[in-house]
Amino acid sequence: MEKTVLSATLLFLGCLGVSWVHADSLSAPLNVTIKALKVNSAVVTWDIFEGDPVIGFAITQQKKDVRMLRFIQEVNTTTRSCALWDLEEDTEYIVHVQSISLSGTSPPSEPVLFRTPKEAEKLASKSPDEVTMEEVDQRAQLRAGELIIIVVVLIMWAGVIALFCRQYDIIKDNEPNNNKDKAKNSSECSTPEHPTGGLLRSKV
Repeated sequence: MEKTVLSATLLFLGCLGVSWVHADSLSAPLNVTIKALKVNSAVVTWDIFEGDPVIGFAITQQKKDVRMLRFIQEVNTTTRSCALWDLEEDTEYIVHVQSISLSGTSPPSEPVLFRTPKEAEKLASKSPDEVTMEEVDQRAQLRAGELIIIVVVLIMWAGVIALFCRQYDIIKDNEPNNNKDKAKNSSECSTPEHPTGGLLRSKV
């Protein structure tokens, strides 16, 4: 009887332990995909099983055929993507993603292999009508700079015109005084000549 009770107790504890390990175990992330692939950067995205007690993710980036690893850890329960930066052009990379919980990490996801494009290939594949956000920002900055230059030039011209008008008013105000002075000087010069001429005629 005691052996039966002991066996039942051990079986119960074993089942409880199995269920606890299953509850804490994590599944590897699914649908790992590379998006926004550029010459020097890319974005890796993934999905997880609903209900997994995830507190973060670990992304492993490796060059193909090269023993160089980059380990990125994201402690965020809602994130489903990560930016890969400082990549080399025309280079193959392998990426794995793992889920992280309080009890450990999940197995790595299926490896994803991708190659970064060459700079020339990226420029050739870009259509003439395609405009990136960086180019939009650059154009906006150029337009803002042009508007500032135009405003400064208009202010300078307005100042020059105002100064010219002021000088013109001063010159115009001084013109009647100059005319009066000229008339006065001419009258003073011509007055003595007539009497002298009259005297000469009377003597003759």
